[in-house]
Amino acid sequence: MSETGARRMRRGGLSLPLGAALAALLIGAAALSLVWTPYPPAALDIPHKLAEPSLAHWLGSDSLGRDILSEILAGARVSILVGVIAVAIGLGLGVALGLLAAARGGLLDQAIMKLSDFAFAFPALLWAILLTSTYGPGVVNAIAAIGVANAPIFARLTRATAKGALASDYVLAARAAGRGSLAIIFDHVLPNIAPALIVQATIQFAIAILAEAALSYLGLGAQPPLVSWGRMLADAQNWMYMAPRLAIFPGLAVALSVFGLNLLGDGLRDALDPKLRARR
Repeated sequence: MSETGARRMRRGGLSLPLGAALAALLIGAAALSLVWTPYPPAALDIPHKLAEPSLAHWLGSDSLGRDILSEILAGARVSILVGVIAVAIGLGLGVALGLLAAARGGLLDQAIMKLSDFAFAFPALLWAILLTSTYGPGVVNAIAAIGVANAPIFARLTRATAKGALASDYVLAARAAGRGSLAIIFDHVLPNIAPALIVQATIQFAIAILAEAALSYLGLGAQPPLVSWGRMLADAQNWMYMAPRLAIFPGLAVALSVFGLNLLGDGLRDALDPKLRARR
C-alpha cells in the first residue's frame, strides 16, 4: 500500500464498509421482524417473566414475560420508520427553503434564515412536548417533532452549498445560454449539492433514532402495544440491579445503530468529497 493509501486508510477508510455493515444489520433486523420473530413482540407471559437467556428465550424475557429478542427486532422496525419519515420531512422542508433563500437572496433569504434560527432553538424534545401537550403522545407526533427539528439543519446546509454552486462558472454559463432559474436549480445546483445532503441525511438518520429512543423513554414517543427501544429502556430502569440485561440489550441496539450510521455518514463524506477524491 502506498503512503497516500495508508494515510487514507488511517483517516477513516474503514468507516464506509463498517458503517454500511452495521446499517445493513439494522435494516436486516427490521426486515426480519416483518416476517418472523421468536414470539409476538407484545405477547405477555407472566409465569416466565425475567427469564434468563436460554434456548427458549435467546436474550431472556422482561418483567412482563415478553421475549427481548422479539422486542429488539420489532424496535428496529420502529426506529427505521421514524428515521426515514422524520429525515424525509426535514429534507423536504429544508431543501426547499434553502434553495429558495439561495436563489432569491435579499430580505427573503434573511427571513428564511431567521425562521431557521427560531426553529433551531427548539430541539426535537421541546417540539415533542409542544405537540404531545396538544395532540397527545404517540409515534406520529414524535416523527413530526423530529422532522421539524431537522428542517433548519438541511435549510442551512442547502443554502450554503447552493450559494457556492450558483456562483460557479457552469451556472453562469447556463444563465448566459438562456436557461431558466428552475432548470438551473434542478439540472446544475441539486446534482452538485446532493452529496452533501446525502451525508447529512445519514447523520440525521442516526440522530432521529436517538431522539426517538429518548422521546419513547420519556413516554412521548411510541405507546403500547407498539414496541420501541426507548420504551424498553424505560421499562428496564426499575430492574437495573436484578436484571441489567433488560437495559443492556436495547441500549446496545441504539448504540450500534447510531454508531453505524455515523460511520456510514463519515465514510460517504470521504467518498463523495471531491477534494478528497482529488488527493487519491
